[in-house]
Amino acid sequence: MIDWIPDALESGKPRYQAIADAIAEDIRSGRLGDGKRLPPQRRLAAALGIDFTTVSRAYAEAQARGLVESHVGRGTFVKNHVITDRPDPSRAGEADLLMNMPPEPDDPGLRRRMQEGLGYVSANLIDLLRYQSATGSERDRVAASSWLSMRGMVPALERVAVTPGAHATMAAILSINTQPGDTVLCEAITYPGFRSVAGRFGLRLVGIEMDEDGILPDALDAAIREHGPKMLYLNPTLQNPTTLTMPEARRLDVAAVLQRHQLMLIEDDAYGFIPAKGPAPIALSAPELTWHIGGLAKCIGAGLRLAFTIAPTPRCAYHLAQAIRALSVMPSPLSMALVTQWIEDGTADGIRRFIRYESAARQAIAAEVLTSVQYRSADNAFNLWLELPEGLNRAEVVARMARRQIGVMPSDAFTVLGSPGEQLRVSLGGPASRDSLRENLHFLANALSLPIASWDRAIDPA
Repeated sequence: MIDWIPDALESGKPRYQAIADAIAEDIRSGRLGDGKRLPPQRRLAAALGIDFTTVSRAYAEAQARGLVESHVGRGTFVKNHVITDRPDPSRAGEADLLMNMPPEPDDPGLRRRMQEGLGYVSANLIDLLRYQSATGSERDRVAASSWLSMRGMVPALERVAVTPGAHATMAAILSINTQPGDTVLCEAITYPGFRSVAGRFGLRLVGIEMDEDGILPDALDAAIREHGPKMLYLNPTLQNPTTLTMPEARRLDVAAVLQRHQLMLIEDDAYGFIPAKGPAPIALSAPELTWHIGGLAKCIGAGLRLAFTIAPTPRCAYHLAQAIRALSVMPSPLSMALVTQWIEDGTADGIRRFIRYESAARQAIAAEVLTSVQYRSADNAFNLWLELPEGLNRAEVVARMARRQIGVMPSDAFTVLGSPGEQLRVSLGGPASRDSLRENLHFLANALSLPIASWDRAIDPA
């Protein structure tokens, strides 16, 4: 395609990046097909009224992104992007249904954009196989900062770290701030991943009483005075498993208690990017005390094993880098390069918007099917927090659902304060289609409606 000229160049970016973006967009739209030739650099420069060196740099940027390939004496051509939707059967069953997974993108256009990002990774493969920074390159941290700005946060770059997933980040933070036997506070019903990490460090967890808005500030104040904790852990947006979101007023009250006692907070914002309009992170109210973890597992994909973390101070960020180096060496450069590319070209936001839309659709299916079941949920939550009918216990229902393609976990895994109740977390995301989800929820409704004797007859009529 000798006569290709970009329709428009996005303002606010250097011209060479804008031209590379236009090439990417026209490949995505089909205007530039596989194998098509781009105009000679001098011809395009003359058509756009810009320097030849700008076009040369733009083509080099497009090649670095894996969009085009150049051949001396022949020109520059769009790379052939062989995209297949035929999965490797050995990979198809590799899904841990006990995890609270986001819905998986099924839009062909979005999946193609996701796969195109691998072209950039492939073009830079040798560089990405090296040992690199423990907390990401400057380009990766700039992309992280851009992503975090969607939550209203624009910290100094010296406080931003790309880290190898929320779990590894929690471990690194605890290794810096605690010793075995120390007390750490958390919600009365909390994320089991944090319970597991804290247990590995020999820490004592104390649960804080909750109401419909999250932990109670007075209960937090009393626990700090009684136990002398080293840190507080919170998952304040679409909390796993209760789906509660702490409103802004409660967040300000909690921040005031933390500041009064100078207690550090680990703010796990795993789901914060999903709602269209969520309350501002607590990190904005108590930045000097908050380790903010913006994990990507729920808003992009768990297989990336990445999180964008904001340390309370640049000095804390330095200590975090040392802890990551000791525990995990570094986040995967391959994953970082892919995510940075997705953020820069808009693919990451496309994934996030799909997850937002699809999680709401799945909640609607649950509301349609589970009409006689008592549960708590939220529009964009990935799960339900289900209250069992009288006469059923959680072990029995978990056993009934054991062979179904839907994740069910009992309250035991989440309860820190008091005895576990007859409650279950029912996950709605993962690889299951909407039809499969509906079928499994109907099965769950039946499993909740029959006493033990009737259930035994239903599954074994003989």
